[in-house]
Amino acid sequence: MKAAVVDALGSGFVVQDVDIAKPQGREVLVEVRASGLCHTDLTFATHAFAGFPPPVVLGHELAGVVVDVGPYARSFSVGDHVVGCLVQWCGTCPACLDGRAYQCANQGATLRDPAKDGPRLSRAGLPVTQGMGLGAFAQQALVHENQLTAVPRRLPFAPAALLGCGVLTGAGSVLNGARVRAGETVAVIGAGGVGLNAVAAARLAGASRVVAVDVQDGTLRRARDFGATDVVNSAAVDAVAAVRELTGGGVRHAFDIVGVAATAEQALRMTAPGGGVYIVGLAGGGGGELKLSLPRLLLEQKSIQGLIMGSGNPRRDIPRYADLYLQGRLNLDGLVSRQIALDGIDAGYAAARDPEVARVVITSF
Repeated sequence: MKAAVVDALGSGFVVQDVDIAKPQGREVLVEVRASGLCHTDLTFATHAFAGFPPPVVLGHELAGVVVDVGPYARSFSVGDHVVGCLVQWCGTCPACLDGRAYQCANQGATLRDPAKDGPRLSRAGLPVTQGMGLGAFAQQALVHENQLTAVPRRLPFAPAALLGCGVLTGAGSVLNGARVRAGETVAVIGAGGVGLNAVAAARLAGASRVVAVDVQDGTLRRARDFGATDVVNSAAVDAVAAVRELTGGGVRHAFDIVGVAATAEQALRMTAPGGGVYIVGLAGGGGGELKLSLPRLLLEQKSIQGLIMGSGNPRRDIPRYADLYLQGRLNLDGLVSRQIALDGIDAGYAAARDPEVARVVITSF
């Protein structure tokens, strides 16, 4: 099959012939119909991570059709339409049994033992790393069934691909993590793909005011289309002062999608007493350190929480978001700014730097 391989850090994505194994155990073979370009994959392609050494096939925003299943797979049949998710969960540990798949203690259960079973991907007889158990920058993906969720066949593949990461993280942070309620106020710092889903979910939850904060006017214009009641360009004004003025003293919930110390500090300062700050993103450089005043934290009674993958349960949440889209209540089409071919990944990531571009999706393989 054809796959976009990263042979060395920073060398880019090159389409090559890669061999893919037949499904074993609970694995499912998926014909990839759409794969989103998430910035996380670009980070893994340019920075050293112990789990994903080159050569590696990345890509984790996956939508496609099941073409084969392993002998012990029970959740899917050939012809099913599925969405992939980088949440790896065993289904048997205490966290999984409690519905917290995103906190699974045995994530490696979804992977093969290459020494015992051979690699899922190989080239000229040598193993090729499969990024995040998915490797969706390819014509096919061999995935443990726990990393897949069935979706309605009438759901278009391009927006469906975004459900397993950008939508699950952004919307889930609001609906599952913060549990925003009707009438509450929300600020979202960083209005990219994940931030737009947070904005949309806040409006779905009935938030009375949703303030999008970003440094790009083009991004902020799009945020209004997704439901932001107000926008603040933090490159032009004091974002904290602006948000506090708009909301009469601060928001109930502030989401830092950017993930650096400066934006986390902004989130903390723009929340009202008793409010919650949620760290959703983490900048590629590591984000830095957030310094806290303990007396201030105590007296203002604020909480700070890190949220992974929107505190999501993929099998529960992805179908829910798919239904909301099909009902016309969740805007996924507006997230898909460009559709490209498999050999256009490098150009696609370059295009994603444009503030007018929300998400680039591979749809031609």
